[in-house]
Amino acid sequence: MGERSVAPTAPELVLETETGSTVLSPSRDYHVGRDPSSEIVIDDVRVSWHHAVLRPEADHWTIQDENSTNGTYADGRRVREWGVGPGSVIHFGSPSDGPRAVFAGKTPQRPSGAFQPSASGTFQRPTTVRPLPTRTVRIGRGADNELVIDDLVVSRRHAELLAHPDRTYEILDLGSHNGTFLNGQPVTRAAVTPGDIVGIGHSAFRLVGDELQEYVDTGEVSLDVQELTVAVDRGRKILLDQVSFPVGEKCLLAVVGPSGAGKSTLLNALTGQRPADRGAVLYDGRDLYRDYAELRQRIGLVPQDDILHAQLTVRRALAYAAELRFPQDTAKTERQARVDEVIQELGLEQRAGLPIHTLSGGQRKRVSVALELLTKPSLLFLDEPTSGLDPGMDRSVMHMLRGLADDGRTVIVVTHSVLSLDVCDRLLVLAPGGKVAYFGPPGEALAYFGYEQWPEAFEAFERDQDRDWAGEYRSSPLQGRYIDSSSPQPHLLRAGPAAAVGPPPKAQSWGAQLGTLVRRYAAVLSADRTFLAVMIALPCIMGVMGRAVAGSKLTLETSMNALLTLCIGGVLAGAANAVREVVKERVIYQRERAVGLSRSAYLMSKIVVLGTITVLQAVVLTLVALFGVDLNAPRGKGVLMSPLLEITLAVALLAFSAMMLGLLVSAVVTKEEVTMPLLVLVAVVQVVFSGALLNLHGVPGLEQLAWLVPARWGLGAMSGTIALGRIVPGSLTSDPLFRHEPSVWLVNMSMLVVLSIAFGCVVARLLRRHEPEVMRK
Repeated sequence: MGERSVAPTAPELVLETETGSTVLSPSRDYHVGRDPSSEIVIDDVRVSWHHAVLRPEADHWTIQDENSTNGTYADGRRVREWGVGPGSVIHFGSPSDGPRAVFAGKTPQRPSGAFQPSASGTFQRPTTVRPLPTRTVRIGRGADNELVIDDLVVSRRHAELLAHPDRTYEILDLGSHNGTFLNGQPVTRAAVTPGDIVGIGHSAFRLVGDELQEYVDTGEVSLDVQELTVAVDRGRKILLDQVSFPVGEKCLLAVVGPSGAGKSTLLNALTGQRPADRGAVLYDGRDLYRDYAELRQRIGLVPQDDILHAQLTVRRALAYAAELRFPQDTAKTERQARVDEVIQELGLEQRAGLPIHTLSGGQRKRVSVALELLTKPSLLFLDEPTSGLDPGMDRSVMHMLRGLADDGRTVIVVTHSVLSLDVCDRLLVLAPGGKVAYFGPPGEALAYFGYEQWPEAFEAFERDQDRDWAGEYRSSPLQGRYIDSSSPQPHLLRAGPAAAVGPPPKAQSWGAQLGTLVRRYAAVLSADRTFLAVMIALPCIMGVMGRAVAGSKLTLETSMNALLTLCIGGVLAGAANAVREVVKERVIYQRERAVGLSRSAYLMSKIVVLGTITVLQAVVLTLVALFGVDLNAPRGKGVLMSPLLEITLAVALLAFSAMMLGLLVSAVVTKEEVTMPLLVLVAVVQVVFSGALLNLHGVPGLEQLAWLVPARWGLGAMSGTIALGRIVPGSLTSDPLFRHEPSVWLVNMSMLVVLSIAFGCVVARLLRRHEPEVMRK
């Protein structure tokens, strides 16, 4: 039921159950039952889904049984309707030991031991209550802390609550991995006043009177979505149009609708990846956008594409993910124990040692979910988890999600499939234009639309695009029953934009992230047999070709071709190594970036691993081609050192620059299949602008364009080492960059370094472009 037009004179009451306290306002009714969307949820098998209703009647309150199976009891006897007030005690399901509700009068002061998050209409019992400390208290996961938090996302020594002689307090972060938060914002040191919320991991602390209260987020949270609106093209196109709905604790919500209805836009708005322009999202009463820096750790997101390295085994992939998401001081045994827990929870024990690419689609989706469950998120979002699966796998995945919700999480799944909607508690149907066409139990949806099959309903959306689907739902009784009367939260719709999402906290433990990423990337590449074969064969084949061209001595006929072969080999080796490596991991990078991955650590891991491989290939290439060959350098000496060493360094640096260029290409493209044609184009450009085929010096435009081509400088350095102009006289070899002089050789080598750095900076910028919008702040 909706709010009443005439306010009764019944007093405000506080209803206390085992799960917390709720303030009863006389302006509305309150439903009691196991239904997660009930205002008062009692999770007990003896309680019916819709068990009873509390109603204000004139100057008093009554509780009315809703034909429950096991009954409602007052004073030891079963009742159908009963007046309640301060001091009343009601039992549900059993007169003796059934879940109990106690009524108390509402006082102007907040009751001791109750926690009301900002903008929350519900009270939650503190998990623990301690006297306010009179000295500094260290908080962390380690047993040697004064206040121990058993939570793997909390660092061993996480923060300190500083107590000052004047009875004031400060919170000090101790360089924790996942940050310390005050009222949702990351802090390093800040004053704490009564009423402030200090967030550490899944715990929140408040100073109340002479007590320090702790509240632990166990996962049973509600989500209240209030009139979300998303517009693009300066407001000319609406993607979401005032979308509102509540999601109760332990609820499984499915979001369906035709293509273009705004399902992905809604998912991005709910997860904070692309916040809505207007409206609010309340996470258990807290404004998700305002407190996103803290609450994002409690949100799990499984994209449509797998967020896994398919070459790794299930256990190894989860182990690397645990290293990235848990603090650096987490012991290996602790991480392994958590990995084993999620493997067991999702029934992956028999497949833990198998490479992910050998699993079925449904099993791979389970591994993606397992990865997100490592940090025990309270909210779990999934985007098209059954896409491409057969009906059996579809139902298996949906039943898995049902189990996850029953275990104490709120699960929201965006799907095109309507095969298993019956396992969901609630269904949200979006019409074109991002409007709510239906919200309620899945079993009532088709009857509401007046169709027998879902394809008929979707055809109606496409056929009747001018129909006011949202208006019809708002005027129906379902709006009041399932939206207006189902949310315990106050309405927070603002006249202006939604709360601004603050910048995320800076990633901690950059070095630890880099180490983990390097080891994981090396493991992925070493498990890719095709890559290994190409990596070994390419420098050897190109080296043999160079050897055949060079002969026993670099002469007028052989020297230019030999150096050009080395140049092409170095470019191909470096660019081929990197040209796929960013685009193929884009979905993985986006998700890991959203949970705190450092952009620079990610890029540096690519540079370290691929750079090492590329340099080794360049050394093999050069030695196979030139070892034992008379390089015909002036007086047998190079510019600064031995000729073979100088050429080896030049080829290595050229290959490294080409690798950075390959990363740039991979960051630019959107599809992996276009990288191979671009690789050929890169190789051709390197040959044309190297200076071996065209006279570039003094040609306006061409000369400046060639400055951006690594082969131009690499060939210049190699030519300078052997004084190519002396061996092969002519206009091409008289290029100033080919001179046998230390300054010229150093300029050539320095330019390769400069180009590598420039390419890396551009790649970093392009990585930012593909990140979730909230991470670009």
